[in-house]
Amino acid sequence: MIEPKSFYKKLDNLLDKISREKAGTNYLYTILLALEETFGESIRIANGRIYEAQVEEYVLIYPEMTDNGAYPEIIPAKSEAIVHVQDYGTYIYDNPILSIDPAVSKGWEYAIPAAFRIEAKEENWIFVYDLKSGWVREEVEFCFNSVRQALDHRLFSEGIKDDLKQAATIQHSLLPEKPPQIHGFDIAFRSRAADLIVGDLYDFHIFDEESFGVCIGDACGHGLPAALLVRDVVTGLRMGLEKEMKLVHIIKKLNRVVHRSNYSTRYASLFYCEIQNDGDLVYVNAGHPAPLLVHNNQIKELQATGITIGFLAEIKLHQMYTRMVPNDLLVLYSDGIVESQNQNGEIFGLDNLKKLAIEHRTNTSQQIVDEIFKSLYKFGDKNKWKDDSTVMVIKRIN
Repeated sequence: MIEPKSFYKKLDNLLDKISREKAGTNYLYTILLALEETFGESIRIANGRIYEAQVEEYVLIYPEMTDNGAYPEIIPAKSEAIVHVQDYGTYIYDNPILSIDPAVSKGWEYAIPAAFRIEAKEENWIFVYDLKSGWVREEVEFCFNSVRQALDHRLFSEGIKDDLKQAATIQHSLLPEKPPQIHGFDIAFRSRAADLIVGDLYDFHIFDEESFGVCIGDACGHGLPAALLVRDVVTGLRMGLEKEMKLVHIIKKLNRVVHRSNYSTRYASLFYCEIQNDGDLVYVNAGHPAPLLVHNNQIKELQATGITIGFLAEIKLHQMYTRMVPNDLLVLYSDGIVESQNQNGEIFGLDNLKKLAIEHRTNTSQQIVDEIFKSLYKFGDKNKWKDDSTVMVIKRIN
């Protein structure tokens, strides 16, 4: 019997290696050898090999076939031996009638095969080892099952990571990379994602030479659900917005679409405004942090005119009007800006954002955005962003 303390320490080290080892073409081979090296003597395993599922058979991929055919090169996927390891996850072939490798038990030295399966999306493999004299069922099964589960989790995580990368690529293709050039206005923005997929959304809508639209929002949650919600809101607005159409009607219709989606428990805040070239501005604010309209040393907050979209099937919403005169700023932001924390748990806060907007109001929009993120970075002790953070500055220049 294995001494428990030593066994668990070795197992912890092996599981840590499984989670940290660089993924790649040699990953499974590396773990196969590591398992044998770590527990070869203690649980009596040797001669590890890997079979990969290909169509209706399992093909030996390690080691390569030797001239004397030491191991079967192909095992039918529907064979009873394969079915057993697929069904149980781990299987010890101690019945002479059933074996995944009959030649093992016919050697001059006692040995029987034992195997466990590894699955990742539509791919799967089987690890096979020879059990030498002195093996203990509970030890072998516990060790194999622990390694199997760790490998399944690692390969699943890698697969999800690839899916998330694809989702992030699609999402980024939806969001604008740079602001539009609008006569009479200076526009800049920046967005920093806390994770691979951003939950903040922003977009521009150019109607004609006389007016343009701007939106900013924040999808609830993170990851794939947030990405899908960002997609729905951005594409919904692009499809629904037309000049002379009532903003309230458009946002209410978008709300119903989001609410009926598979993510009806999800919701998003959304601020949308249309700005005329003479400075007239009409807006709807569905539960988003109030943008700041900066005029000299004064700030007007464009407060919510309704609740967030998606939470209820029908929402009450109204639009509001204001005006931008030359040199006024409109500062739009997500809550990741004002709720950013430092190591002491203090938040950056709205007052700091207002102070920066007033202090740098004579600068270009890009300079103002840069100053805000510079201050946030310094305030947060240069730590990684914990929430998505977006700032957009629109300055009327004539």
